[in-house]
Amino acid sequence: MKLFVGLGNPGAKYAGNRHNIGFMAVDRIAADHGFPPFRAKFQGLVSEGRLGTERVALLKPETFMNLSGQSVGEAMRFYKIEPADVVVFHDELDLAPAKMRLKTGGGHAGHNGLRSLHAHIGDSYRRVRLGIGHPGHKDRVAPYVLSDFAKADQDWLDDLMRGLSDGAVALAEGDEARFMNAVALRTAPPRSSTGAAKVKPEEAPVPDASKAPEAPKSALQRLLDRFG
Repeated sequence: MKLFVGLGNPGAKYAGNRHNIGFMAVDRIAADHGFPPFRAKFQGLVSEGRLGTERVALLKPETFMNLSGQSVGEAMRFYKIEPADVVVFHDELDLAPAKMRLKTGGGHAGHNGLRSLHAHIGDSYRRVRLGIGHPGHKDRVAPYVLSDFAKADQDWLDDLMRGLSDGAVALAEGDEARFMNAVALRTAPPRSSTGAAKVKPEEAPVPDASKAPEAPKSALQRLLDRFG
């Protein structure tokens, strides 16, 4: 059993906040992979299903961000799993928007959700750090993370969510390289060897028949052209 945890704050007021990108990630995985509706459990909302060969529980703590560890600890005790079986999706100020990094262990860097997790389950869980960018000054961090994503963010945000969902099976099965590649294919599509973006087949230019080279003329046709 694996436990995928999305960090965020409960309620419609916070649903579109940058701080709730973790909730958005597990919601997208649940929707794309046929998980049943979330139900109340473990001081949060949980849905159980399969990702490839692995049984996975998706958890969204309803305790508010700074008490997330209570919900996660309760779920871990119920499923009898270790921190190594836990994957936490959370917002990351120190990464540019649309960037994603995997990490196991380390500090919480002032993130209240991670601080709570450290207190309840230690630091040896895996983390999917989802870049939201930094507002530029520490005094602006709180209002920034508790504000909704801008309309200009929607394209990259959707690409990132698609990538996380595409790679969810690989992540559950422990293939981190394949997971990261799946995200990269959505957020940074491959380019040709010349550096130019690859052209989709439906976007390829259609040859102009009027500009096609003429077929060579026969000897008889050349004589007719000359004396006709």
